[in-house]
Amino acid sequence: MKLLTTVLLILSLESAPAVFAEQSAAQRSGSSYKPGRLWDNKTPDFRGIWQVRDTAYVNIEGHSGGKGIAPAKSIIVDPPNGKIPYTAEALAKRQENYKSRMTADPSIKCYQSGVPRATYAATPLQIIQSPGNFVIVYQENHAFRYFYPEPRPHFRGADWWMGDTRYHWEGDTLVTSVSALTDKLWLDQAGNYFSLDVNVHERYTMTGPDTLQYEATIEDAKVYTRPWTIRTVLHRLKDAGARLIEDECLEDENGIHRHISPYDPKNLLKNDYRRWRIADAVSKNKK
Repeated sequence: MKLLTTVLLILSLESAPAVFAEQSAAQRSGSSYKPGRLWDNKTPDFRGIWQVRDTAYVNIEGHSGGKGIAPAKSIIVDPPNGKIPYTAEALAKRQENYKSRMTADPSIKCYQSGVPRATYAATPLQIIQSPGNFVIVYQENHAFRYFYPEPRPHFRGADWWMGDTRYHWEGDTLVTSVSALTDKLWLDQAGNYFSLDVNVHERYTMTGPDTLQYEATIEDAKVYTRPWTIRTVLHRLKDAGARLIEDECLEDENGIHRHISPYDPKNLLKNDYRRWRIADAVSKNKK
């Protein structure tokens, strides 16, 4: 009996570090995580460059992948079936959008991605903060959002690509209300959409030192039968050279602006005078 007791004690001591490590990891990844504070020692510090690691930007309802794009599950957590609760008429329009998605997607044409799409785009974003101020700068299409503190009222009668944002803190979670979004926006490359009556309610919560949970509830009685919610996770970019790069567009032969790689020699940035001079010199030599 004493031998059995001794063996059990040894086994429990050997497994304890692994158990404690697992519990610690669970605590770090849960909502109980306490982020650092800004210099006021009050405001949660979300500063940094963040990016999702999935491909929900293709279709937030999930997709099978293809052509070098990894498959993704639906990021819709409510309804539980992972589908947008469209009205019958709105679903028909969404299907029309899907058919023309290769040319009709406003993001392809270099329009700003809007809310919430800019958050789970294929490119990073940067959060800039000081006590009482919160700004997100997106690499996608040079977009940015200034978060105005409540109770300042929303702007009315506007239809902006990035909308009008009001925010407050609920503990360590930043909570927003976004309105005044244009109905020209899509939610993804699959043609999911909303109307001018849309309201988006976001929640940003750090679940660990390098993970930021993003949740958005979309309300639009003209398009949906009920509000619905998406949830995804952004990861901190920690490489020494991590930064937002230029995202430029060029006009094609049909007069449509399209994205161009920052490494493409045709992508002459307006603020890069050295490259302009080199291009001018090459052009003159050819003449």
